[in-house]
Amino acid sequence: MCEIKLYRELELNIKELRKILIETGIKKGLNHQETLKYSQKLDKLIFKQSLISKQ
Repeated sequence: MCEIKLYRELELNIKELRKILIETGIKKGLNHQETLKYSQKLDKLIFKQSLISKQ
């Protein structure tokens, strides 16, 4: 049950971070340091989510 809650929490965080990433990319460009920082954070969250779904 705890894994389901964690998975859903990650899902919400991914959606929010994806929105921020897109907005930053549009405003500052895709190669801007801030955009890349958000992209890396998003990759980590998606990876964590995939690990949970494999269990």
